[in-house]
Amino acid sequence: MNMEARVGAVVEGGQRALNSAAAAAHGSIVDAGARKFLQQQHNNSQQQHSQLGIIQQLLAGGVAGAFSKTCTAPLARLTILFQVQGMHSDVTALSKASIWREASRVMNEEGFRAFWKGNLVTIAHRLPYSSVSFYAYERYKSLLQSALGVENHRGNGTADLAVHFIGGGMAGITAASATYPLDLVRTRLAAQRNTIYYRGILHAFHTICREEGLLGLYKGLGATLLGVGPSIAISFSVYESLRSFWQSKRPNDSTVMVSLACGSLSGIASSTATFPLDLVRRRMQLEGAGGRARVYTTGLFGAFSHIIKTEGLRGMYRGILPEYYKVVPGVGIVFMTYETLKMLLQCIPSSN
Repeated sequence: MNMEARVGAVVEGGQRALNSAAAAAHGSIVDAGARKFLQQQHNNSQQQHSQLGIIQQLLAGGVAGAFSKTCTAPLARLTILFQVQGMHSDVTALSKASIWREASRVMNEEGFRAFWKGNLVTIAHRLPYSSVSFYAYERYKSLLQSALGVENHRGNGTADLAVHFIGGGMAGITAASATYPLDLVRTRLAAQRNTIYYRGILHAFHTICREEGLLGLYKGLGATLLGVGPSIAISFSVYESLRSFWQSKRPNDSTVMVSLACGSLSGIASSTATFPLDLVRRRMQLEGAGGRARVYTTGLFGAFSHIIKTEGLRGMYRGILPEYYKVVPGVGIVFMTYETLKMLLQCIPSSN
C-alpha cells in the first residue's frame, strides 16, 4: 500500500492528503515511510519545493511511487498470496508455508513474470488516487478551517492538528472509495495462480460486473475505510515521538537519515496494527471470485471471528513478513527517484 499512493505531493496540503490516506487505505508500510520522509523534506526545504508546480509535484511523486511499487511488486504479490491462503486451503497445510517455498512455487509453476501479476493496475491506480486525495484534502481543509474559524490564523497547533487528522482521514476515505474498484481488480489478478479466470484488467471489470453486479467491485471496502483513522494516528504519533527522541539524543545526525529511519519505523508500527484489517479486506475482495462459493457470510466482524477461530491469531498476520521486507528498498527507491525527478523538473523552464 498502498502505498498506496501518496508519496507524491510535497506542498503542505497535498503532501498530507496524498500520504495520510495511502498507508491507511492500503496498508502499505512503504507509503507510510516515504510519506513521513517526504513531509520532513518539505519542511526543511520549502522554498526549493515551491519552484515546482502542483502538477509537477504530483507527477514526480506518482512516478517515484509507481517505480518503487514495480521494484517491490514480487514481495507485494507474495504478501497477497499468503494473505488469502486460508480461504480455500486446508489450514493444517499452511504451517509449511514459507517465503522461499512460495517464491519457488511461483517461479516453477507460473514463471518469473508472474511476480508482477496485477502490478499494471497498481500503477494505473496511483494517478487518480493521488489526484483525488490531493484535491479532496484541499476542499476538506478549507471547509474545516472555515468551520473552526482559523482561515486567517496560523500557529494554532490544536486546530492545525485537527485539520490534518480529520481532513487527511476524509480525503483518504474519499480517494479510497473513488478508486476502490482498481484495488479490488489488482487483488484478483494477483491472487490468481495456475488457473487464469481474469485475462486482464478490462476482462476482470467486465466479468465482475456481469457475475457479481456493480457492488461486486466494492467488496471489502468497509475494512479499508475502518483502517484510515488508526493508520493516520499511529503513523503520525510514532513518527513524531521517534524523531523527537532521536534528535534529543543525536542532534547532529543527518536529517535525511533520521527521516528515513523514523518514517520506516512509523510505517512498520502502523501497518502492524492495521494488517489484520488489510488481510480481511483482501479476502473479502476475493469472495465469489471465479464462481467460487462465499466463505465469509456474516460481514466484516464475522470474517474476523471466522479467521481467528479457524486459523488462530497468527492467521491475522499471514503474509506480514514480505510486507516488512519491502520497507527499506521501497522507501529508498521512492526517495532516490523522487529527488532525481525533482532536479530534472526544476531544470525545465516554466511556461508562466
